[in-house]
Amino acid sequence: MKQDYVGILLNSGMFRGIPQRKTGQESISNYEEAARKYGLIPCFLRLGDIDLFRGTCSGYVSNGKEYVITNLPLPPVIHNRALYPEPAAHQQIRNLISRGIMIFNVNNRYGKDVIHRLLWNASHLRGYLPAAAPAKPAALHTMMSRYSDLILKPIRGSVGHGIMRLRYDNQSWELIYASKSGKNEWRTAKLQQGELPLWTRRLLQSTPYLVQERIPLAEYDSRPIDLRVTVQRGEFGDWAVTGLFAKVALKGSFLCNIAKGGEVFPAAELLVHVLPPRSVSAALAHVEALALAISRYLGTQLPLLADLGLDIGLTMSGHPYFIECNGRDQRYGFRKSGLTEIWKNTYRQPMSFARYLLDHPNGLPGAQKLPQENVSFRSNLKSN
Repeated sequence: MKQDYVGILLNSGMFRGIPQRKTGQESISNYEEAARKYGLIPCFLRLGDIDLFRGTCSGYVSNGKEYVITNLPLPPVIHNRALYPEPAAHQQIRNLISRGIMIFNVNNRYGKDVIHRLLWNASHLRGYLPAAAPAKPAALHTMMSRYSDLILKPIRGSVGHGIMRLRYDNQSWELIYASKSGKNEWRTAKLQQGELPLWTRRLLQSTPYLVQERIPLAEYDSRPIDLRVTVQRGEFGDWAVTGLFAKVALKGSFLCNIAKGGEVFPAAELLVHVLPPRSVSAALAHVEALALAISRYLGTQLPLLADLGLDIGLTMSGHPYFIECNGRDQRYGFRKSGLTEIWKNTYRQPMSFARYLLDHPNGLPGAQKLPQENVSFRSNLKSN
């Protein structure tokens, strides 16, 4: 098998840490090991290191002992692991695609409203979605009239930052929000006449939020749980579930995010303490089937999607619900839960897909259209 370069696009902070192997939760060694298996040489680069006019780039490449900045022709396939909020960066990526460069996971952070709207339009997935709408005053009041437990989440937020809970308790509404202490502590504010505090209303005016029906999640030791399911395309271009693990919220919290103190466990081992043991296998099969169906559908709607981390909630009856989609799956939850081989597989799959793209440049699976993120979001408030 011939050796081909594959680009791995990183943000500047992670890129600068490569010579010292200080790349946070991203495992550069796993990329190297996986790439060798598929006859690839990883070139770690930044968007600013690409010269589209000359068709060249500079990036870190291993010489077997250390990583050195190397100038080389622009790899025809690039795996995007960077987040770019700036419009200019998105335009540069569009220019690369228009020149025939294949970039998979083109956009790693679609708005939660965009993803929810796309999935709501798929009738076979609608029954797995909580009701949701942009958190505008009218929609918020409608949701509060229909549901007693709601989640407010930033449309562009990640790792649980900025998420609040709005709950009707003891004949009054209360808002649960993060303390500014940074210690994963929560505060509760009672609503006066059902009106949000002034600071919250100002926040919702300045920052796009989604209001979502809160699913009554299954609990372990009185702590909510959800599942992270990694779904990726591999060497034949097809979607498959690479693995999954369970996340358990910190005591007293409603968020399962690892960054918010959540613990991780192998899913099957945890769920036998949560669901009737005989139903665990069926529940996990249902979760995997749902995650696979969601990924396949989104792959037909968004450009060259190939690597997703889906958060799936379970009720006590074992029914799964889609919570959200992560375009830059952090992966390290597998390592933390002792699933080391699956953790390594989450790096092998993107490299095998890169091999597929190199070998089948004219037979790409899924949609190749550029994203249209200015489409209007239609709320899916369920009728009573």
